Amino acid sequence: QVQLVESGGGLVQAGGSLRLSCAASGSIFSIAAMGWYRQAPGKQRELVATISNDGTPNYADSGKGRFTISRDNAKNTVYLEMNSLKPEDTAVYSCSADLWVGPEVVHGGSWGKGTQVTVSS
Repeated sequence: QVQLVESGGGLVQAGGSLRLSCAASGSIFSIAAMGWYRQAPGKQRELVATISNDGTPNYADSGKGRFTISRDNAKNTVYLEMNSLKPEDTAVYSCSADLWVGPEVVHGGSWGKGTQVTVSS
């Protein structure tokens, strides 16, 4: 099993920045990729960014040019640097891990509890 714990959320003014962290523990060897998702009130959860084990990032259009996902393998931690934040970025941001289960990868095999990001106008 893999446990994920997010931190770094908070209240920030529009145009500000935040850095979210996601620390993984447990069966780290089973992680195939990690990502950040967000869910705003009344909306479906959406992808923010993912990063593979080799460090290849992938971004949703909403965060391109403003968000940067990175990982520190020594610390088993993935980061999401968010700049130029907008009120529409307000959401609960959750960390997720895709896990190897046998020969297959289970998308979203582990989830953190999330951290609230609120951007005021």
